[in-house]
Amino acid sequence: MSEAFVGIDVGTGSARAGVFDKGGRLLASAKHPIRLWQEAGGIAEQSSADIWAAVCTATKQAVAASGIAVERIAGLGFDATCSLVVLDAGMQPVAVGPSNDPQRDIIVWMDHRAVSETRAINQSGAKVLDYVGGSISPEMQSPKLLWLKRHKPASFAKAAHFFDLSDYLTARATGSLARSTCTVTCKWTYLAHEKSWDGEFFKTIGLEEFPAEGYQRIGTEIVEPGHPLGNGLTAVAASALGLKPGTPVGASLIDAHAGGVGTVGAVGPNGEEPNPLGRVAYIMGTSACIMATTVDPLFVKGIWGPYQSAMIPGFWLNEGGQSAAGAAIDYLMKLHPAYDELESAAKADGLAPLEWLERKILDATAASDAVLQTTGLHVVPDLLGNRSPFADPDAHGVICGLDMEPGIGGLTKLYLAALCGLGYSTAQVIEAFRAKGLACDTLVMSGGASRSPLVRQIMADSTGCTVAYPTTTEPVLLGAAMLGAMAAGHFTSLTEAMAAMSKIGSLTSPADGAIADFHARKRKVFALMQDLDRQARAIMA
Repeated sequence: MSEAFVGIDVGTGSARAGVFDKGGRLLASAKHPIRLWQEAGGIAEQSSADIWAAVCTATKQAVAASGIAVERIAGLGFDATCSLVVLDAGMQPVAVGPSNDPQRDIIVWMDHRAVSETRAINQSGAKVLDYVGGSISPEMQSPKLLWLKRHKPASFAKAAHFFDLSDYLTARATGSLARSTCTVTCKWTYLAHEKSWDGEFFKTIGLEEFPAEGYQRIGTEIVEPGHPLGNGLTAVAASALGLKPGTPVGASLIDAHAGGVGTVGAVGPNGEEPNPLGRVAYIMGTSACIMATTVDPLFVKGIWGPYQSAMIPGFWLNEGGQSAAGAAIDYLMKLHPAYDELESAAKADGLAPLEWLERKILDATAASDAVLQTTGLHVVPDLLGNRSPFADPDAHGVICGLDMEPGIGGLTKLYLAALCGLGYSTAQVIEAFRAKGLACDTLVMSGGASRSPLVRQIMADSTGCTVAYPTTTEPVLLGAAMLGAMAAGHFTSLTEAMAAMSKIGSLTSPADGAIADFHARKRKVFALMQDLDRQARAIMA
C-alpha cells in the first residue's frame, strides 16, 4: 500500500494542510483562516486554541479531499511563523498583552512592542549576538520575553512553557516538549554548534530565571528537524486531526525554513543533481526570507546566523529578508483610491485583486518592460523596519514621485514600484552575501507571490539572479511533509527527502541591456531614499 504524508503550515493569516505522495506530488490541500489582533504600540497577538482548531479543520479537509485512506497517512510535519506561545503548567493559555485576555496567548513574530528591549539587548555586547548578524531583532524571542517580564510580570511568573509556535504544535500533537534546532537556534539564541544555551547571556540581559531553572521553560531537549517525537500522535490529537493515533510526527521547522527545505535541494529541471549549497532560497509571504546554506560558518553583518543545523542538519544557515513583503504590498495597494475599483473588477471576473491586476499588466506588455512605467515612482517597502542587511527596526517606508493619477493606471504603477523595491532590498542582501565570498546566482522562489510570472521576472531583473521555480505549487507544505516522511523512516536525511520529493520546474533569466540599466538607476534612487529616511529620523530624534 502506497504511503502519503501530511504537511501542516501555519502562516500569519491561515493554517493550511497538504497531502503528498512519496514522490512529492500534491494530492490535495485545504486552509482555514486564523484570527490576528493588532493594536497601537506595535502589538500583534493570536490565540493558540484558535490556531489548533484551524489546523485540525484544514487537515481533515485536505485528507478528505485527497481521497487517501487515513491508514495510508504515514507521517506528518508542522511548520509555523516564529511567534511566541505562552502556556501555564496545565498547558493552558496565559495572557500576553494589555487586553489581559488569556485566549490571546501568542505574541506574533511581527509584533514590535519590544523595540526598547531589543536595543538594550544589543547594547549588551553578548557573544551570542555574533550569531544573529551582530544585532538581535524584535521579531526574535528574547526581546519579547524580556518585555513580558518587565510589563506583564504576573504572566511571566505564571508561564510554565514558552514555545515557538511550531514547537507548540508538535507538543500539542504528541505531548513531547522537545524543541526543534531550527526554532531555538534561529529565534532563541540557542547555540546549536555548542549544543547549549548561553547562561551568561540570559543573566546579562535580565532573564536570569532561565539558567537558574535549567531552561525548563524554554527547552531542555533539542532535536533536529524531522526527528520523530514521542510516540507519534496522541489519541486526543489524532481524533482532533482525523488521523490515526501513533502516526509519526517530525520535529518542526519555521515556515520560511520549510519553504527552503521544499526547494533548495530539488532536482534540476533537466534532471540535474541537486546542490543546496549552490542555491539561495527566497520565500515570499507576509514577510520574506532569503536563506543561504554553507559548509562552514559565514558571519555577515546584518544577516541572521550563522546557524548550525537550523534548516538542513549538518550545514550552516544564514538568513536575511524583509520584515514586510506581501504585507507591504497589500497595505500600499489598499491606500490607493482605486483599490475599491480593482476589487470590484476582480470579483466580477472571479479573481483575487492582485491576480486580476497582473493579468491586465501582462496582457498589455512583457513582464520586464512593465516596470518602465515606474520611471518617476520609487518605493522603499520597509513598513515594519529593515530586517536585513541594515538590521534597523526603526526604518520606515518611503515613497518618492507619488502623483494623483486616478484609476487602475495609478494603482498599477504603485504595485510595480513596490515589487521593484522588494527586489532591490533582496539585492542588498545578496550583495552582503557576495561580499563574504558566497556565490548567489540562483534564487529558488516559493511562497504565494512566487506563483506569479510577473513577480518572478521582476525579481530576476531587479536582482540580476536567475529565478528558479519548483514544480509544486506548495513548497512550504511540501517541506513540512518531508518532516513527516523523515519521522516515518521513509528517508534517512532531509537531503535525501529533498532530492526525492522536489524538482525545479522553470528558470527565469534576468533581462540585460536597457532593462538592466533601468534597474541599476532605480537602485541608486532606492539607496538615496533609504539614506533620507535615516537622516530624517536623526534630525527629528
